[in-house]
Amino acid sequence: MSHPTSRGPHRLAFGGDYNPEQWPESTWQEDVRLMGQAQVNLVSVGIFSWALLEPEPGAFTFDWLDRVLDLLHEHGISADLGTPTVAPPAWFYRAHPDALPVSREGVRYAFGSRGAICHSNPAYREAATRITTELARRYAAHPALALWHVHNEYGSPVGACYCDGCAAHFRRWLAGRHGSVEAVNDAWGTAFWGQRYTDFEQIDPPRLTPGACNPAQQLDYRRFADATMRENFRAERDILHRLSPGIPVTTNFMTALSQCDSVDYWAWGREVDLVTNDHYLITDGRRTHVNLAMTADLTRSVAGGAPWLLLEHSTSAVNWQSRNPAKRPGEMARNSLAHVARGSEGAMFFQWRQSRRGSEKFHSAMLPHAGVDSRVWREVVALGADIRALAPLRGTRTVADVAMVWDWQSWWAQGLEGRPSVDLDPRERADSFYEALYDRHLTVDFAHPEADLSPWPLVVVPALYLASEKTGDNFRRYVEQGGTLVVSCFSGVVDEHDAVPDGAPPGLLRDVLGLSVEEWAPLMPSESVELTGPTGDRLRADVWSEFVVPRGADTVWSYVDGPAAGGPAVTRHRLGSGTAWYVSTRLAAGALDTVLRAACEHAGLCSRDELPRDVEVVKRSGDSGTYLFVLNHTDGQARVLVPGTATDLFSGEHVSGHLTVPAGGVRVVRQHDGR
Repeated sequence: MSHPTSRGPHRLAFGGDYNPEQWPESTWQEDVRLMGQAQVNLVSVGIFSWALLEPEPGAFTFDWLDRVLDLLHEHGISADLGTPTVAPPAWFYRAHPDALPVSREGVRYAFGSRGAICHSNPAYREAATRITTELARRYAAHPALALWHVHNEYGSPVGACYCDGCAAHFRRWLAGRHGSVEAVNDAWGTAFWGQRYTDFEQIDPPRLTPGACNPAQQLDYRRFADATMRENFRAERDILHRLSPGIPVTTNFMTALSQCDSVDYWAWGREVDLVTNDHYLITDGRRTHVNLAMTADLTRSVAGGAPWLLLEHSTSAVNWQSRNPAKRPGEMARNSLAHVARGSEGAMFFQWRQSRRGSEKFHSAMLPHAGVDSRVWREVVALGADIRALAPLRGTRTVADVAMVWDWQSWWAQGLEGRPSVDLDPRERADSFYEALYDRHLTVDFAHPEADLSPWPLVVVPALYLASEKTGDNFRRYVEQGGTLVVSCFSGVVDEHDAVPDGAPPGLLRDVLGLSVEEWAPLMPSESVELTGPTGDRLRADVWSEFVVPRGADTVWSYVDGPAAGGPAVTRHRLGSGTAWYVSTRLAAGALDTVLRAACEHAGLCSRDELPRDVEVVKRSGDSGTYLFVLNHTDGQARVLVPGTATDLFSGEHVSGHLTVPAGGVRVVRQHDGR
């Protein structure tokens, strides 16, 4: 945390975004009455209210928000109060059209959406500072205030602006980062294609070019755009800290790799007082509950393992995909409790009352168009009671088994032009490795590549195209001290400037992996390769293969066919007290399980084969005890062994031996023996 706090949410949170300005004031009394029925205790307010709070420059109308906050407090409901800086008013853009962002193609976006902001624009920064200051002065001491909510979902829908103002800001940022124009030339390799600069004023954003634009320049611009948004967050946060001491400040993240790729959440996690996240199920044919678990684990890791808060998800369908299926009965509660299992201190939704107008009128809500005589409402009320029953586990922490290394900047770099194959997707590799670990019933922490890896017996690296010298040293130290490391293909290829290090790939990971790669051999869409293992077992892979030369590593699986037929496909390198594995091709989650099973055995991780597929068992532990969440994502009843004796927090039932979980159900038990 960046600032000490004495106030904030003191219960497991249950509620959602509340937008009373969309409704006549006569509706507000009904809202708070129904919130009480559902046991709502926290709502997010004011996030998109700038035009109402400041209808003219410098003229503020807070009376309606006064009444909302007073009403909430009277009914025992706390507020997550937004600074509305994600949606400047129409009058602002009329006066400052240059505050609208410009695309890489040179098109200036128009007013009428949200998040249409050039974060370098001085007029925007001044106006955001003004509204934030006025809000803090007025509401710092309001008894309903539990949390400050800055902006909304930074990086969406616009992650970068390419206007002239950003160009000037970029030059200043480059001077601060690199020190001199000569250092920029060196970092970007501008000798290639005669791109050398002699003055910072010659440097522009990586706008649309007739051919491939300098990848190192593009990578630095993504860093700059992310850092610029973070500058604006810090400016608002610091005002709130100064004028509203003791109230935690957050902004809602979107850590799911399926939802946002423009923000480096490792950096952002250090800036907020409480990590909060928005998550929505993506209809892409994948097992949505696996993506949910992965996102919750990633959010907890961004929070440094500390409790965090699910600030938005949906009660049922969303509205912004091509096809938006409704959640099945019980799925909303199961989704919510899966986040709680993996560290969230409650479950919040977008939104409280379903909108009648605007682009989100078909997005589900806690109180749907159908009203209280609806399945969604009945499930919301039941979930509110369940969240209340889980109060004893507040402050406990999720217990993880393994770690996965992930780096947003490496993801950015690998996605640029000129790579050997567009089919080798870092997000797909992360999803597949996570799914394989999930199916082995292992709870995953995520780690930055330069973080201390010693707490975990097994660390997997699904995609790390970009690796610094510190990363190479970190991986080597981890393995030498007894860790088990599994690294996937096309990792360690470039340094932090997108430059290939001296020598053969995998560059700065050569020593720890005990091998070199003479050449990459991408496969065509119709091609696949077969691998054979130590006992004659066969695995099938696609998209990618490599000509691997062991330099201390042992071959465990070999290519049977394809470009590298007869050569190593999966290797194992014993180094110091540990072992480093390398997987030089793209294995699907099922085939990955075979490799990870062997790595788990080397790491001393116990088999959990007795657990049914798609039945999660997740542990939270702390001063108040040890709690097991059992979530059944199947259509059949599941029976799970619970060591010792326990008490079901929902029913009060005594549990000994096995726990029966109905189809699609969730049970949470407190273990009495602390195991």
